[in-house]
Amino acid sequence: MAVIKPFQCIRPAAGLADRIAALPYDVYSRKEARAEAKKEPLSFLNIDRPETQFEEGQDMYAPRVYEKAAQMLNQWLSEGKLVREKRPGYYVYELTMEGRTQTGLTACASIDDYLSGVIKEHEKTREDKELDRIRHVDACSAQTGPIYLAYRKDPRLQSLLEGTKRQAPLFDFTSEDGITHRGWEILDPSILEQIEGIFREIREIYIADGHHRAASAVKVGLKRREEHPDYDGTEEFNYFLSVLFPDEELKILPYNRAVKDLNGLQVPEFLEKIRERWSVERLPEAKAAPQVPETERSGKEEGYVPVKKGQVTMYLEKQWYRLTLRQEYISADPVGGLDVSLLQDHLLSPVLGIGDPRKDQRLVFVGGIRGLSELERRTEQDCAVAFAMYPTSIQELFAVADAGRLMPPKSTWFEPKLRSGLFIHEIER
Repeated sequence: MAVIKPFQCIRPAAGLADRIAALPYDVYSRKEARAEAKKEPLSFLNIDRPETQFEEGQDMYAPRVYEKAAQMLNQWLSEGKLVREKRPGYYVYELTMEGRTQTGLTACASIDDYLSGVIKEHEKTREDKELDRIRHVDACSAQTGPIYLAYRKDPRLQSLLEGTKRQAPLFDFTSEDGITHRGWEILDPSILEQIEGIFREIREIYIADGHHRAASAVKVGLKRREEHPDYDGTEEFNYFLSVLFPDEELKILPYNRAVKDLNGLQVPEFLEKIRERWSVERLPEAKAAPQVPETERSGKEEGYVPVKKGQVTMYLEKQWYRLTLRQEYISADPVGGLDVSLLQDHLLSPVLGIGDPRKDQRLVFVGGIRGLSELERRTEQDCAVAFAMYPTSIQELFAVADAGRLMPPKSTWFEPKLRSGLFIHEIER
């Protein structure tokens, strides 16, 4: 069963959470990271992306870069920008986006649960991305970015978390992107014990987002075990920083696609080949509305968004189309039945010649948070056609992970993103 434990947290000093909290390190390009770090000297991105502290052109994987991250982390602690709690606890982390709230438990998960499959994956990781975070965690002896985990809702746990939220929060701020972040601590030994007991009855936990961070934390933990052959399993390096959310509260946005050319086809021939497996409906008006919050979408804007499985909307030569896959091509397989798989298997591969979506440089992935206007922009800039996807559901994610399978690349886009720097987990050197 799942092992979830409290930890002795490092967190921002009172009044600094809004300045320190930063989006995950991997959502920024090098140029964007440098600009963001310069804009806010207290942004945790300065530590998460320590190459920003050097001259442009610095090898971001050089040993001195990771040493700089460790030096800054220790400096911020000594200067009181970050504080270390005196005793272990859990933390409630609430995020509100566009009127929708999700409440997570910040805690440490077991690397043995990851290795045994209690914590389930659905995505393949890349070695180069793992190595970067392995070096960062190893140099800092700390996990600075939480892994986004999901579990099937348990009313007992939700009651405990909601009760905690009646206390005064440790932090309460709204970030530049309009997301409200609030946090509370749980230090009462009786509640800590109840939470541990509830998770001992939970059979599966799922990685929603942060596969590379999870894999890196586990590999550092295994490395520390080798360095401490007399370890007994209680050491902090046996656990990794996580925020766990109930499945019913999670929101998955689509991960859209664009392709740089039509594989040598003229537009009429391209549309004719699509019609071999899809019905094609030309949508009225040639311009989709710009990105707006879901709660503010009009019926007109919704008309350009897929509304059911097996449906895609396509932007081609300044015109939107609705494509609906014929029923005989819909698969019941956990992976083959995903909408991203249906598009790949019945359009991108046979019509556009995209054989391996992980490697083909003609294929561009566009996060759903960017809206339909970004798809239009890409077709005007460097792509010939774009596809708006129907989002993967959390139940589909669970089904793929339960089957021991992996999703195609870029199948899910979770929002809102967890902030780094609000909760930090130290491990032994």
